[in-house]
Amino acid sequence: MSPQSAANWEVFVLEYARAKDQPIASLINGTHDQGVMDTPFSFVFARSGDRNVLVDTGFMREGLGEEMSVRFGVPEWISPLRLLGELGVAPEDITDIFLSHAHFDHMGSVHKFPNAHLYIQKSELLSWHEMLTLPKQFDYLTAIINPDDMRAMFTASIDHRVTLLDGDRENALPGLHARLGPGHTMGQQFIVLETARGPMVVAGDCIYSRVNLTGHNHDGAYVPLNNTVGSVYDQLMTMDRIKAAVDGDLDRVIILHDIDRWNHFDVVKQIDGFKIVRAA
Repeated sequence: MSPQSAANWEVFVLEYARAKDQPIASLINGTHDQGVMDTPFSFVFARSGDRNVLVDTGFMREGLGEEMSVRFGVPEWISPLRLLGELGVAPEDITDIFLSHAHFDHMGSVHKFPNAHLYIQKSELLSWHEMLTLPKQFDYLTAIINPDDMRAMFTASIDHRVTLLDGDRENALPGLHARLGPGHTMGQQFIVLETARGPMVVAGDCIYSRVNLTGHNHDGAYVPLNNTVGSVYDQLMTMDRIKAAVDGDLDRVIILHDIDRWNHFDVVKQIDGFKIVRAA
């Protein structure tokens, strides 16, 4: 670890929603006979020095966000802002937001943080703009995009609060590294945080489960996602990079839709049945 990256990030996972009876096969390849699950949704808060950082933001149940939560069967929800408040953090305190990708459940609250600088991959933001221009027969591609989130990103761009990353960026902030991880979307990224536990990866939707990395039979054969607009090849290459970033220690991978609900981390609080856990 270089002196520039010698930050020691404190990392929390905040669970803010759960989908009801989601077919596992809609997420993970090769699970057609495994039934349904209540899928958790989360985002990450990390702090180091004077930096208060989010990796993704969750979504708000207002306007199109409410409509999309109904459409995708997400009945259980708590405000991401309330969860941050439980940690003593106000929206105005957030200095930086790293967006793994542009799906509504990952950047649907981005407009609530007026002082935050936003980091997203150039290929992610621009590919969605391109796909939104396609005729209606291509609507499958953008079904999980909330146009209001794209408008919020445009407004933030006008305010000079957006950085478009073009591939990997080591030390985007001291001890925080952005890594391009396409597959689930065209320009998804995952985030590596230097912590007291060693490097930790916030995986975005590069993986949905440890099974993606371990294989169905724990044989190490990577398992693709079924919810994707990118390629299987890119997915598996991204999974390999994630595993390498933590030296194979999967306890240092933060899965935002973790079916086990982060039971290997210490619980800080439970609010109305939703967890806040400390990862580092």
